[in-house]
Amino acid sequence: MVKGLSQERIVLVIAIGLFVMFSVALPGFLSPGNLLSLVQNVSILGILGVGMAIAIIGRGIDLSILSTMPVSVAWLLNLINGGMPIWLAVLCALGFVMLVGIINGILIAYVEIPAIFATLAMGIVVYGFGKAFMAPIDAVYIGRGDSWFYSIGSGRFLGVPAPVIVFALVALAAYLFLRYMKAGRFIYGMGDNPLAARVTGVPVRPMIVVQYVLISIIALIAGIVMATALAAINTRLALSTMVYDVILVVVLGGIGLSGGKGGIRNVVVGTLLIGILLNGMTIMNLTYTVQSILKSVILLMAIVVDTLLNPRDEQTAQHGDI
Repeated sequence: MVKGLSQERIVLVIAIGLFVMFSVALPGFLSPGNLLSLVQNVSILGILGVGMAIAIIGRGIDLSILSTMPVSVAWLLNLINGGMPIWLAVLCALGFVMLVGIINGILIAYVEIPAIFATLAMGIVVYGFGKAFMAPIDAVYIGRGDSWFYSIGSGRFLGVPAPVIVFALVALAAYLFLRYMKAGRFIYGMGDNPLAARVTGVPVRPMIVVQYVLISIIALIAGIVMATALAAINTRLALSTMVYDVILVVVLGGIGLSGGKGGIRNVVVGTLLIGILLNGMTIMNLTYTVQSILKSVILLMAIVVDTLLNPRDEQTAQHGDI
């Protein structure tokens, strides 16, 4: 690769170019309403991308993230609508997502089911259990109120939309965790070489459980932002292709699927590009099918580039990895 260039910088340049092109070519792209919609969607996608990045850096993946998010928040809204205090409802939802993360971690770390299969199955279980016992109705609505809770997705602070602030806080917390905390460095070590990490004393199995609990908590945060921005959440989101958008954000930003590489800055850059692209395609009235095809091609190209830049080694190909 040319000196001074990286996948992250190339993607950032493309994102800026797309923004300028759409601003000139698409009527309404720069309208306040559209930019607000872009900011909200980018923020939610980015928060989920942070969670997926933690999984992939640790040489895993979490396909249950898009079931955990709407089901937990739909239950939370049902509890609030039923008269439960907001703080208690949030604690209940937090306990539920932590349980999902613990089960994911145990299946992957102790039962040794490959992450892609364990989280795929767990996502189906979460959605089915949620529809049966927690949120039977697809769309759950919530009214507005004076509590802090309602401003998480719709408020502003110093003119900055609250979803952007939440995304920034989640990204900052994840950055500090991965870079400066021992547990974060353990995740990088596990992703880079799990066998070496185990030999050097890293508690790999417990750390995998911690890793997936963190991802589930981040999914809950993203869901709360979405629900309070739209005053509703739809559990059928679990059946959408949004999880591929999340993976695309992470891989396109430059986080290697082989694990142990990349960081939160890559997620931010990937989120900007995909958010702008999705918004532009929506304004152009491209059908859902065409959008899915374009996203699939971009994801495939990103995986090919990742394979060339981060070739998978013998350990990566062993049972239990992605």
